[in-house]
Amino acid sequence: QVQLVESGGGLVQAGGSLRLSCTVSGRTYTAYMGWFRQAPGKDREFVAAVRWGAGNTAYADSVKGRFTISRDNTKNTVYLQMNSLKPEDTAVYYCAARYGGLITVVTDWRYWGQGTQVTVSS
Repeated sequence: QVQLVESGGGLVQAGGSLRLSCTVSGRTYTAYMGWFRQAPGKDREFVAAVRWGAGNTAYADSVKGRFTISRDNTKNTVYLQMNSLKPEDTAVYYCAARYGGLITVVTDWRYWGQGTQVTVSS
């Protein structure tokens, strides 16, 4: 069983930065960790993912060059550093985990956190 707890959301002006954290309990070394987001009235979408052991990463085109996903093995925590934020980044951000491969399809991720709100003002 894996449990995920996100933190770090908040209100920021356009162009600013935020760092989200996801503390993970359970088996992590073979897991793939992901960040997803859901804006009001829209479907949940993939943002970024990392393979815990090897560190391979993947990003949605909309965040490439602005967001960075990373993990800290000593703290069992996954981070999403978000720079150059835009109003369209406003959403609830969710941390997720799965085993068996890095897949960006939302429904293929089994474990989810409760979400943290990110609001970017213009």
